[in-house]
Amino acid sequence: MSGEVKFEKAIDQLESIVSQLESGDVSLEDAIKQYEEGVKLSRICTEKLTQAEKKVEILTKALNGKIETEDFDLEQDESTGALKKTRKKKSSKSDEDEGSLF
Repeated sequence: MSGEVKFEKAIDQLESIVSQLESGDVSLEDAIKQYEEGVKLSRICTEKLTQAEKKVEILTKALNGKIETEDFDLEQDESTGALKKTRKKKSSKSDEDEGSLF
C-alpha cells in the first residue's frame, strides 16, 4: 500500500475483504492474499485510531473557573463490539483538595 491511506477507506476495504473471506467463494491462494492485506489494513486502522486518541483532549471548565484537560479514550463495547468514548480526568491540584464547593 503506497501513500497515505485514509482511515475510512481502510475500514471500507477491510470490511470488503472480511465479506469476501466469509463468503467462502475465494480460492485458498486468494484468501491468503486477502488475509495478508486485511492484516495490513487492520494495523493501519489501529495506528490511526491510536494517533487520534493521543491528539484528542476534551476541555472542561472546572468549578473554580480553570480550564482543565481530560484524556479521551476509546473502549470497545462488549455486547456490540462498537467503540465508545470515555474520559479520564487528568489529576490536578484542585482534584487533590477535597474541600467545600462553596
